[in-house]
Amino acid sequence: MTQPPEGVIGIGLVGVGRHGTRYMEHLVSDVPGAALAAVCRRRAAVPLAGPFSALSVYGDYRALIADQLVQAVVVVTSPSLCHDICLEAVRAGKPVLIEKPLAKTGKEARAMVAASQKAGVLLMTAQTMRFDPTILSVKEQLKALGRLQRIDLVSHIASAASMVGRASTTNPPGALLEIGVHLLDLVRFLTGEEVIEATCAVERSYEVGEAAAQASLATVSGVQCSIDIARVGFGRIGTMHVEGTKGTMSADWINRKIICRIGSEGPSEWTVEPCPTIVTVLRAFIHSIKTRTEPPVTGLDGCRAVELVDACYRSVDLGGAAVRPSF
Repeated sequence: MTQPPEGVIGIGLVGVGRHGTRYMEHLVSDVPGAALAAVCRRRAAVPLAGPFSALSVYGDYRALIADQLVQAVVVVTSPSLCHDICLEAVRAGKPVLIEKPLAKTGKEARAMVAASQKAGVLLMTAQTMRFDPTILSVKEQLKALGRLQRIDLVSHIASAASMVGRASTTNPPGALLEIGVHLLDLVRFLTGEEVIEATCAVERSYEVGEAAAQASLATVSGVQCSIDIARVGFGRIGTMHVEGTKGTMSADWINRKIICRIGSEGPSEWTVEPCPTIVTVLRAFIHSIKTRTEPPVTGLDGCRAVELVDACYRSVDLGGAAVRPSF
């Protein structure tokens, strides 16, 4: 690829699997101010086709990061690889966006955040559910519910559509780290509070390993939250129910429907227009780079979500006992 035009940021994409391909396609046509400069994938010897044929293709992420045309890095790989790729990008002084989860463990995530802060390099986490239009519509209306008391979140995803790391690692992430990290992050996003206690149980199967998990969490002000995640045979479920002192709200982010009940009033219902979250994430990343402002989902936000996953696993190891996250 030739030098991007002035004012356009050259992006290096690490990981071009099923999900990474979506990033690649959007970067080519849907993100003003950005240009896809290079990609890194295991099959580097196989040329890309169509509109991607002119891109530089690397088999080693270090070479991609060293490319002078790459001014920022987007990482869409198994979480087991994110730590090393992030630190290499930080050493090169290049802003980095990492698809959730930020890392495999809280320890790795904390090291990534510390390195980026010390170097003054922008680190953003692609917790894409924060950009979902249904989730955002619910958050905008939360004040009408009064003081929050309870949030219940459910996400069931077909096995074939999850386990994104299976192709790139012999130890794919469990359901908690892959699916649950979305909902654990939403607890913080919706309440604006930290979690002070978590209990969790997981279910395992021969076919998909860690197949399901149920967790209960409590925030600083006492909001009680539950998450229910599962890898299922087919289909997809994504719902939430929020209770406050003045009303309740239920939402289905798969079908983009919301029902709100305030006091004795009849329910109000509405449907939210679709919006591709990856596009919104990438545009936010580019905006933060150009304006030198903090991204809407920081590396620390991503770290907190992974630390909550760690807390859930500790609870499982302790037979479902309550655990305080290591913040």
